[in-house]
Amino acid sequence: MVKSLTSMSAVCVCLFAATAACADPADDVTAAYSAWDAAFDAGDAKAVAAFYGQDAIFLPATHDVIKGPEGVEKFFGGLFDMGVTGHKLELIETRADDNLLVGTAKWSATGKDAQGADQPWGGIATHVFEKQADGSLKLSVHTFN
Repeated sequence: MVKSLTSMSAVCVCLFAATAACADPADDVTAAYSAWDAAFDAGDAKAVAAFYGQDAIFLPATHDVIKGPEGVEKFFGGLFDMGVTGHKLELIETRADDNLLVGTAKWSATGKDAQGADQPWGGIATHVFEKQADGSLKLSVHTFN
């Protein structure tokens, strides 16, 4: 009986590993988008910046070239100070190759107009994620308009 339980455990581990290896990369990107949106909606620039690798390049609609988590934190801190809320990323498509995943998305948020009234914002975004040794994803390139 012990031998059959050990064999069954080994089969379950192998099936789990095969399932994880064949998982749809869209699931990984969708989960990353949900976590990123949650950090944004909490107004936590440091938490948003934690999604970016040390050598990340962030190219916002301002046409600035921002490098690394520190620059990302400063950028999003400015948005939060302006009262931007309600961020949502909606996956368009995902592509994967080895340790890189590329996600394209529609994004939306609520900003402020010149009078301080809520105004819908939106556009499209591209995200290049690098899979880390622990299986997590870090953004290496992020651009949006």
